[in-house]
Amino acid sequence: MRKWIYSVVLGILSSTAFGLNVCESTYALCTSAVCEPMLGYPDKVNCICEVKSGYSAAQKVCQKLKETDKGTLLYSRYYPIHGYKICSNDRSWAYCLDAPCMLDKNDPEKATCLCSLVKNKGNYVLVTDKKIEASCESGIFSSATIGQVQQITDFLKTKDELTPFEIKVQN
Repeated sequence: MRKWIYSVVLGILSSTAFGLNVCESTYALCTSAVCEPMLGYPDKVNCICEVKSGYSAAQKVCQKLKETDKGTLLYSRYYPIHGYKICSNDRSWAYCLDAPCMLDKNDPEKATCLCSLVKNKGNYVLVTDKKIEASCESGIFSSATIGQVQQITDFLKTKDELTPFEIKVQN
């Protein structure tokens, strides 16, 4: 199934317009997802994300759930965070915004998302508003750069549907 997600995604990613949008739908929330390498694809990781419904933010055009012969396809979106820890090392992390995901047939509150493995993009964040054992020194976590978090937060300040929280930066 994971290789199927990758093959389906190639066409979708190349044809989607960029921008920031507020969406209202079911989405995967990968903000604090733990990820694992995907064999045969050194620049991709699989991340287990929470499934949520309601308003969220996307960098690409909003898309709703899509039933396929392999299962239910949905996309990873952003929901405002309360705080983060800054990581300044050169470890790899997963970029999941707008990533394609497959709903877990056995647990509809989870989805497996195909995220990009990135590094050397500058300081990145680990969300700290949940009790997670995230560390800048080990594991692969879903993340974003500080600049990306600021950009989407500034965008959401202009929208009524999804108001950002005041973000607390942890040491």
